[in-house]
Amino acid sequence: MTKDQTLSPMTEESVRTLLEEAGARVGSRGGRSNNYGAPREFSFEVRALFPNGLGLQVVARQYNYRDPWEAAGRVNDMVDVALLRDGGYSPLPRGYAWFQGRDEEESVDEATLREIIGVVRDLNPKIFKLQELTGDL
Repeated sequence: MTKDQTLSPMTEESVRTLLEEAGARVGSRGGRSNNYGAPREFSFEVRALFPNGLGLQVVARQYNYRDPWEAAGRVNDMVDVALLRDGGYSPLPRGYAWFQGRDEEESVDEATLREIIGVVRDLNPKIFKLQELTGDL
């Protein structure tokens, strides 16, 4: 990323909207740590469940400050995303760019989040079973 490129800030509402537009049922919560010495302030968490039974948990844990006095600069440029399947965290089957050998992607920007949402929304969950049977998962 070059200096001229800026990331789109993400809020609880903007992430909810992305997931709802993709057809997911969505729940969220937001908050802020009042302790400025805390290494990671809680910002928001959004959970989504798609019709195919797969879900995403999107967590913004740390604010970035665009101006020194927080006048209008509190934003979340990056979020952490976890894949949920059968009530727990899960990697994606082989052949996808994310969640390979892990169940969380860290520091995801909005463009990447949109791609992940599309993959999870369109994934046929039978692929998990097929790859479990072949030993690929």
